[in-house]
Amino acid sequence: QVQLEESGGGLVQPGGSLRLSCAASGSIFSIDYWAWYRQAPGKQRNLIATVSNDNQPNYADSVQGRFTVSRDKAQNTIHLQMNSLKPEDTATYYCYAHTAPEFIGVPDLASDYWGQGTQVTVSS
Repeated sequence: QVQLEESGGGLVQPGGSLRLSCAASGSIFSIDYWAWYRQAPGKQRNLIATVSNDNQPNYADSVQGRFTVSRDKAQNTIHLQMNSLKPEDTATYYCYAHTAPEFIGVPDLASDYWGQGTQVTVSS
């Protein structure tokens, strides 16, 4: 199993910055990429950024140019640096880990994992 624990959420004014962190533990060797999702009240959960094990990022259009995702391999932590925050960025942010295909079906390993979420509120 893999455990994910997010931190770093909070209240920030429009135009401000926050840095989210996701501490990973357990069978990390089984993961081939990591991601951040967010879910606003009453809306579906949306993918906003992914990062591969070799730190190749991808972003949703809504956060491109403002958010930066990275993986600190030594600390087993995935970060999401969020700049130029807007009220529409208000949501619960979730860390996600995807199991590599070669590990699917291995006992005690799930196909993917989610953190518990951390709230980000952008408001003046």
